[in-house]
Amino acid sequence: MTITLTINGTRRTLEIDPGEKLLDLLRREGTMGPKVGCGTGDCGACAVLLNGRAVNSCLVYAAKADGGEVVTVEGLERDGALHPVQEAFLETGGVQCGYCTPGMVISTVDLLSRNPDPTEAEIRQALSGNLCRCTGYTKQIQAVQRAAERMRGGGRHD
Repeated sequence: MTITLTINGTRRTLEIDPGEKLLDLLRREGTMGPKVGCGTGDCGACAVLLNGRAVNSCLVYAAKADGGEVVTVEGLERDGALHPVQEAFLETGGVQCGYCTPGMVISTVDLLSRNPDPTEAEIRQALSGNLCRCTGYTKQIQAVQRAAERMRGGGRHD
């Protein structure tokens, strides 16, 4: 089966198996940001933006993404500059082992695209689908708050 998909700004025509998951397609095509985690949508390590909304790519059939736009953590940087969310995660120490980081960043970008000034409770809710075994989420929450503040102050919103 053939699908056409934009991955991180590049339009691609790809051959897929009808039962292939989006996560497997992305990794087969060399996009390693989305991580293979639980395979059941519980950990968030595979999160990507599909048509502007965060989804767990392990749950989405690649065929369902036909004609769509996928942005992974790699696709957030522009002209060599990190996205404000990526910068905030680095600055606050919101990265530990890094395994959950791509999903956390994607979930944060999705949240801030819909709610530029989230409360701590709203941040916790937005990150609740992302399992981190290294931290107590304090640094990640601080990263979201910093990114929100920076983006409201005129930083990039895409």
